[in-house]
Amino acid sequence: MSDLLAEPASAGAPARRTRLWQAGLRAGRQVLWQARVRCLNWWGRNVDNSMVQMHISAMVILKSEREIEQLKRSNVMVAEVFEKLRGMIQPGITTKELDQVAEEYILLKGARPAFKGYRGFPATLCISINDEVVHGIPGQRRLKEGDIVSLDVGVNYLGYFGDAAITFPVGEVDPEAKRLLDVTEKALYIGIEKAKVGNRLFDISYAIQSWVESHGFSVVRDFVGHGIGRELHEEPQIPNFGMPHQGPRLGKGMVFALEPMVNEGTYEVRVLSDGWTVVTADGKRSAHFEHTIAITDNGAEILSVIEPFIA
Repeated sequence: MSDLLAEPASAGAPARRTRLWQAGLRAGRQVLWQARVRCLNWWGRNVDNSMVQMHISAMVILKSEREIEQLKRSNVMVAEVFEKLRGMIQPGITTKELDQVAEEYILLKGARPAFKGYRGFPATLCISINDEVVHGIPGQRRLKEGDIVSLDVGVNYLGYFGDAAITFPVGEVDPEAKRLLDVTEKALYIGIEKAKVGNRLFDISYAIQSWVESHGFSVVRDFVGHGIGRELHEEPQIPNFGMPHQGPRLGKGMVFALEPMVNEGTYEVRVLSDGWTVVTADGKRSAHFEHTIAITDNGAEILSVIEPFIA
């Protein structure tokens, strides 16, 4: 589930309230870390300035190997949900039916749907069709031949979160829809390749944006990827746009949910009256792919797959 950018380009009143809350939280964290740095310097400790700046700009929580194993279990369940639903993506099925199957499977595995009840979201899956970007609410709408449908799945297993998304074609789709899906999925893996120890956070963002825009599409600005762990949304926020060599230095133990959201037309979006469903401002289609990854000494390990994979 994508996070609302702290300062979205087209924020309305609810977004402004969220932005102010997030800004206040970050300001408090800055004060605490600056005080800690002053104390360490006073005691003569050698403080690495890049680490200090990372914590001031974003409280990135490093995960232990044990915690990453727990996160892997949650994310494998997410991957299993996709396998369960993949064959059901056919014309005529309702989005509510897909949601019910996902919820039953997650509960059967002894886990909980991560999205249901989160900030009031009413369902297990986010299901977004055609011009819907993210956070679509399942209901009685039936899939049609030629649709593209994004499924976003979240799992909470023993207090550790898993999160991933795939956009599926429904039956036969037109060539431009296929291209949109291919470019978006490839953008995700290009971003994952940049998630290496020593790189900067915005190296990921720049790689995704460059790939997408070179193919004539646009990346959504108002919603972004995020850290994940014991909370569904942790620091840092990870935009799919930006300049390279900027942001916190990436380190072993960081766990991110990377999720390019790519539009056929403008990057601008709006939120429908249900307060959740995000649609493209120009009515053109959007695709969304997401994986949860852990940064290791050997590169990024994709956690939201059934078999381990190092990018």
